[in-house]
Amino acid sequence: MTQPTLIRRGHGSTSALPEPLRTALTLAATGVPVLPLRAGKTPFGNCRTCAGNACGGRPNMKSAGPCRCPGVCHAWAAATTDPAVLTSPAWTAAWRRAVCVAYHPGAAGLTVVDLDDAAAVDWAHAALPATRTVPTTRGEHWIYRGAMSSHNGIRPGVDIKSTMAYARYLGPGTGTMAALPNDVRALSVKEPSTVRPAPHAIPLSAGAGNGECPHRTPVFLERGIAMAEQRITAARSAIHATVYRTFLAVLSTHGRCGCLTDTHVARLFTAAQAKGETLRHCTDAWNNARSTLGL
Repeated sequence: MTQPTLIRRGHGSTSALPEPLRTALTLAATGVPVLPLRAGKTPFGNCRTCAGNACGGRPNMKSAGPCRCPGVCHAWAAATTDPAVLTSPAWTAAWRRAVCVAYHPGAAGLTVVDLDDAAAVDWAHAALPATRTVPTTRGEHWIYRGAMSSHNGIRPGVDIKSTMAYARYLGPGTGTMAALPNDVRALSVKEPSTVRPAPHAIPLSAGAGNGECPHRTPVFLERGIAMAEQRITAARSAIHATVYRTFLAVLSTHGRCGCLTDTHVARLFTAAQAKGETLRHCTDAWNNARSTLGL
């Protein structure tokens, strides 16, 4: 499947429409889901029917959920490529009030590394592979092909915007878009205060030996962690139960052999938090799974 391309503003034959909508339709035609941003560069708020998530909301990028609100009502989850929706009366009214266009990077198969200042840009040049760059007011967006979970504040002045997030469209940028590298994925587990479980929550001492699983190979462990991440990410309902069962499965296989590390557990917590779980819920689920298994 051809990756979407962030292309130039206003390209096409829609001059009678509001400028933000013209840009949005052009982007949507290339497979990039878009939404309008109002003054303050924030999404439009919920309507009265959807206030307080009474409608059930829109839980993930793959499904619109039970809500069928005709308005621009659910931030990143409202982003769409459907021109009929984008030009509907409710959306057109929002476009006329919009100050700019945003898009949902993860749904377009993209990841944006948002560099908020010159120091962050300097860091990226030293630490990350070159890719498409887009100037922002104070820094740059570095755009990669490939999606991952979104994270704020992974280091000073650096956010990751991909799934369940939106990024402003600020133009096509320059440079060749590179594939999402492991260097960027690894950033999501380098801030222990946001993704690691409570102190001493990880069983590393039971038969740890040389740190490798004595009855499986390291490749088996890596595959198991990746499958666990995928299982959590793919969940569309019963997120709490899915996270708990996944933690239980991982611990039942590797909880006694000592091969799990902080990095492995952080990856599981990151996947769970990307689905809306809090750090407390993740820690409780992890500790409950350990207790069930007698660890």
